[in-house]
Amino acid sequence: MNGKIVNMGRSIAFNIFFFSGSFLCSIILLPALLLPEKKCAQVVSDIYGGYITFIEKYIMGLTLEIKGLENVPKTGAYIIAAKHQSAFETLKLPYMRNLGYPAIILKKELTHIPIWGWYPARMGQIAIDRGSAMEALDSIVRGCQQKLASGRPVIIFPQGTRTAVGAKKPYKAGIAKVYRNVQVPVVPVALNSGIFWGKNAFFKKSGMITFEFLPPIPSGLPPLQMMEQLEKAIEEASDKLVAAAQHN
Repeated sequence: MNGKIVNMGRSIAFNIFFFSGSFLCSIILLPALLLPEKKCAQVVSDIYGGYITFIEKYIMGLTLEIKGLENVPKTGAYIIAAKHQSAFETLKLPYMRNLGYPAIILKKELTHIPIWGWYPARMGQIAIDRGSAMEALDSIVRGCQQKLASGRPVIIFPQGTRTAVGAKKPYKAGIAKVYRNVQVPVVPVALNSGIFWGKNAFFKKSGMITFEFLPPIPSGLPPLQMMEQLEKAIEEASDKLVAAAQHN
């Protein structure tokens, strides 16, 4: 019971600092909008991402363990295909310096948020209008081609949306079309963030979230074969990480 009360208190404090701090960072970082795309991404990621990491650790009691970075290609373009259980990974993966500040696919509606919404566009994120499935898919492919050609990795959540721990949702064909068109390796990422930061959850749990970068799937495979390998790798590794977190 005491642990639940502590987590409730931490969650309330974290949410206050998260929303107020995000607004203040949006104001303070306005000059970064004048910088070139990649430099803007670097400055915003280091300052805002650093702030979020600080309050996660010292207010919420959340830390991040990263495994398998040796599986990330050191040169050339690649796609990061990650499990999506929480908002946590959207606040971490795009801001990782050792990934070269990858571009992430996000909903276009987020760019309409006053002030804050200016940053994704300037940082070179790939904003998608989800009104038409075909148009959305085409814009994803075009956006990924552009970013990969410039040397930036791209983050894709193959299930398309956050999926609660234990829930099963199909992997969407969008990543297969991107893979077929861009001809770069895919790095699967397993995680267990949903144990600590549930989908749309106001109250969170302290603990250590794990991201595991798995061996890359090479370019040039038939897209359906790539999809089968990707889903198997991510789901099996994520289930193991979830089980380990629940055991602790």
